[in-house]
Amino acid sequence: MDQLITFAMSQPLLSTAWLVIVLLIIAITIRIQMSPIKQLSTQQMTFLVNRESGVVVDSRSEKDFKAGHIIDALHLDNEKVSKNDFATLENHKDNPIIVVCSAGLSAGKVANQLAKAGFTRVNLLKGGMNAWLSAGLPVTKS
Repeated sequence: MDQLITFAMSQPLLSTAWLVIVLLIIAITIRIQMSPIKQLSTQQMTFLVNRESGVVVDSRSEKDFKAGHIIDALHLDNEKVSKNDFATLENHKDNPIIVVCSAGLSAGKVANQLAKAGFTRVNLLKGGMNAWLSAGLPVTKS
């Protein structure tokens, strides 16, 4: 403990940076846990689709979607998202929605837009299509 205090006193910039990073990690973790939009594993997503009629929404580009997507997934391009045009999903407003992108990073924006538009059960596939393909799960081409 004495060495930690000595280090903190002799290296205030590094100590401050370390403290800020730890606080940011804690804040992000709490934000994710408190968010109404949950991140699902591939197995959780499969259960949600099979047991509760979950709807998979693929937010990747048209080219990527046609190259290979999850079976029965609906394509929702960025143009429709930016215009809040979710007409193709209106029939599924009460169903669980699982948003999928390439790596699980950009789907958050789409999920937030869906939640703002009144979709109550919005989720994300953790790891996106990369996780789906890594798990060896089936895809189809259009």
